[in-house]
Amino acid sequence: MIVITAPTGNIGSHLLSRLLRSAPAEEGLRVVVRDPARLTDEVRERVEVITGSHGDPEVVDRAFAGADAVFWLVPPDSSLTPEAAYSGFTRPAAQALAAHGVGHVVGVSALGRGTPVADRAGLVTASLAMDDLIASTGVAHRALACPSFFENLLEEADSIREDGVFTDLVDADRKAPMVAVADIAAAAAALLLDRSWTGAGSVPVLGPRDLSPADLARIMTEQLGRPVRYERQSYDDLYSALVGHGLDAAFVQGIVDMKRAKDDGLDAGVPRTDESSSPTTFEQWCVQVLKPAVLT
Repeated sequence: MIVITAPTGNIGSHLLSRLLRSAPAEEGLRVVVRDPARLTDEVRERVEVITGSHGDPEVVDRAFAGADAVFWLVPPDSSLTPEAAYSGFTRPAAQALAAHGVGHVVGVSALGRGTPVADRAGLVTASLAMDDLIASTGVAHRALACPSFFENLLEEADSIREDGVFTDLVDADRKAPMVAVADIAAAAAALLLDRSWTGAGSVPVLGPRDLSPADLARIMTEQLGRPVRYERQSYDDLYSALVGHGLDAAFVQGIVDMKRAKDDGLDAGVPRTDESSSPTTFEQWCVQVLKPAVLT
């Protein structure tokens, strides 16, 4: 039995689809979802559904009973502090993992462990502490250590369409790994289906190559057939804008600190290898995902 949290999110939906296609018939699938109506009728017929939040002690107690493996993803809650949003949310699950003797957990986390900026990287620091909390239960644990997602650019689809502009806080020429969420889901599926691994550790998922904002602008220009440029935003402007939208000030500071750490090399601590590189190129992603979002 594999339990999938956040099955309707970006990564979880890709993972659930992949497992429904590839999991052996004897492998049960159970999902934890706030709103089962967000699952298709076909999916609801093929999985066991636990309704509720996976931050709720009663919900995770039911969900983890009899489970062999869990896919763990925390949807960050911008109304909370980073510690509360990650470790606070996960604490009931950690207790349920131990109580039910779950053997394996695959979680979505971040790059940066062991780097000089890991302890001042805002949301990433909170995510790494969450990994430690899960590992402390004694389960076999693999944290998928991820860089920024290609999908983050979808938040700027309107700006790209209307003004030909996307923004971030890092230097235009700073190259860093980036990854498609489908590749993260593929890595998670492989670990969940092959539970021969033991102990605690991380699995980097780095995308096929490092890219800078200048690279992204050039590739988007080529693939969209219209000019796209990068504008670097200031830390103060981002902070003010997000607080102005009602986000918790401590959570916003966590975002700013994460962005600053990325510009200081947070994502550069893992050497790229064939094993840590994943297949989806930014060019492919632009054609398949970004182009329909911007041009339709």
